[in-house]
Amino acid sequence: MTAPVAQPITSRDNPLLVRLRKLLRDGAGYRKDGEVWLEGEHLCSALRQRGWRPAQAVVAESAWAKPPLRELAHWAPRIALLPDALFDSLSTLESPSRLGFLWPLPARAPIDGALASIVLDRVQDAGNVGSILRSASAFGFTQVLALRGTASLWSPKVLRAGMGAHFALRLIEGLQPADLDTLAVPWIGSSLQASTPLHRTVLPFPCAWLFGHEGQGVDAALQARCAQLVRIAQPGGEESLNVAAAAAICLHESMRQADADRPRDQ
Repeated sequence: MTAPVAQPITSRDNPLLVRLRKLLRDGAGYRKDGEVWLEGEHLCSALRQRGWRPAQAVVAESAWAKPPLRELAHWAPRIALLPDALFDSLSTLESPSRLGFLWPLPARAPIDGALASIVLDRVQDAGNVGSILRSASAFGFTQVLALRGTASLWSPKVLRAGMGAHFALRLIEGLQPADLDTLAVPWIGSSLQASTPLHRTVLPFPCAWLFGHEGQGVDAALQARCAQLVRIAQPGGEESLNVAAAAAICLHESMRQADADRPRDQ
């Protein structure tokens, strides 16, 4: 395949840059435009490692001079080459690597009721959402279902916090509680009032873990539908854990138990 030729852009009014600025002004703008801006070498590399191809690379002149970044930019079929100052006027990073991809989002998938899943109920902090996505990818939970009120899964802040986990997951957002009726796996929630500590609970796998709003937790009606409620033991006396930390603990325990139950080759 012939490598694409980089097309220089020097005007702020170039239609591509106008489109990019519009996308960056609205964290949920991708829902209307159907594409996301992936900025930085790490996110762009993660996209390539998962086999996804962007529609457009945007690269600054200083990055183009570096062979690894130039080679990464060639993963896209089209390349726009910008002066550093013009790229920096678009950047959302404090220390930009001056490379980004425009990537068309895949078509929305239906909920797969049999998958190990995470349900996010109005988790509003972008850093928490991104961190939970990283834990999901790390611990074998391949589907994330976000109810309305949850931070936009493909917003720039969630993308940065997710560190590339997005590209390994089935992500479905904007859901209503009734949409979860298709989940056929057991639901599990955490509660400070639960009698059984997590580390003494036998967990099913696959299952669906529910994680809720930073202050209010999981909605009571959803919590009532859980097959199990568990409590994370906190002998140090803290009142509660950050939702992203709690999710990492719960998902790791699920993985640990599922791994222990797998037959070993003799």
